[in-house]
Amino acid sequence: MIDDMLRTPSAVRDAERYTAHNYHPLPVVISSAEGSWLIDVDGRRYLDCLAGYSALNFGHRHPELIRAAHQQLDRLTLTSRAFIHDQFADFCRELAALCGKELVLPMNTGAEAVETGIKVARKWGYQVKGVAPGQATIVVADGNFHGRTTTIVSFSTDADARDDFGPYTPGFTVVPYGDLAALEAAIDGNTVAVLLEPIQGEQGVVLPPEGYLPGVRRVCTERNVLFVADEIQSGLGRTGRTFACDHEGVVPDMYLLGKALGGGIVPVSAVAADADVLGVLRPGQHGSTFGGNPLACAVGTEVVRLLATGEFQRRSAELGERLRAGLEGLLGKGLVAVRVRGLWAGVDIDPTLMTGRQACERLMERGVLAKDTHGSTIRLAPPLVITADEIDHAVAQLAAVLAG
Repeated sequence: MIDDMLRTPSAVRDAERYTAHNYHPLPVVISSAEGSWLIDVDGRRYLDCLAGYSALNFGHRHPELIRAAHQQLDRLTLTSRAFIHDQFADFCRELAALCGKELVLPMNTGAEAVETGIKVARKWGYQVKGVAPGQATIVVADGNFHGRTTTIVSFSTDADARDDFGPYTPGFTVVPYGDLAALEAAIDGNTVAVLLEPIQGEQGVVLPPEGYLPGVRRVCTERNVLFVADEIQSGLGRTGRTFACDHEGVVPDMYLLGKALGGGIVPVSAVAADADVLGVLRPGQHGSTFGGNPLACAVGTEVVRLLATGEFQRRSAELGERLRAGLEGLLGKGLVAVRVRGLWAGVDIDPTLMTGRQACERLMERGVLAKDTHGSTIRLAPPLVITADEIDHAVAQLAAVLAG
């Protein structure tokens, strides 16, 4: 009888009935949100510990981002790149400065940023490095997640992402993540780029061995190969620095950015690099109708300005240590491994207790939303506006779940 009074069951049934099953969401139906908190259609509150896979780094409906969006909605939303609009230069200039690069190419989704990076690297290889036409290769890591386009899944090692989507795009060499010797051995005269996530998020927030990223930078420089860093999830404050590469003082040749760049309001992505790399593109060779649109640029510029203060990077670093301490206190009490960098954690649950999915379902029942990945691993990535008390609350709920 109580279920008949709730809106959630029917909304879940309708979603299952009328949509393709390309996701397996938790049975919660969100209707509003603010900061770190979500409210479902039946009025129940949940602490968001996923933050849209880092797309909501600044929390839900951050007032400065909402203000920027509202102001732009009242003026201009789309022109296409056939014209220049008054928000475009500010966004590109300020994002380039944040990245320490000369040029920016705005797109929409993270996968588009990756595809753009691949195209630019190949063109650079042919025009600058002198690779023979059609022979360019890119070295990538196993366990990677760069998106789900046909080209990107061609070098995925995840069966769910890859199987039955062939024929696959050639031109990629897969090596073990964190194995510098294997990476160096895979580079030959046709290699134009190494494409890596500085932290593998989808794999379970897997951190590279100390010294690996500086080693990749050294090898790429010595072998005249571009180092392309996919910072779509790890960048823009998530790990306690502006970029995850910053933790080891590494500057890639190309940043791939997305998710948080749109402030949780609109899809915004970008590629940032110097002119000797991005300058290989000419009119008509790459583009997007919505890439760099006025609304996206207005929101994206405000995101860059929030990051320029350093406040969110500091919050992530400081609160991340609190999260680390809380999670490490659960080792041997249901957790078998914890990996934390800033406000980003991969948590491995004892598989004899429960799966990651079961843990997330039980957390949901206790008012905390998280996401599982690969068996008994869950990811925690709360908005950077979360408070210390809210972190303690999330850890306490996880402890209760593990205790049964």
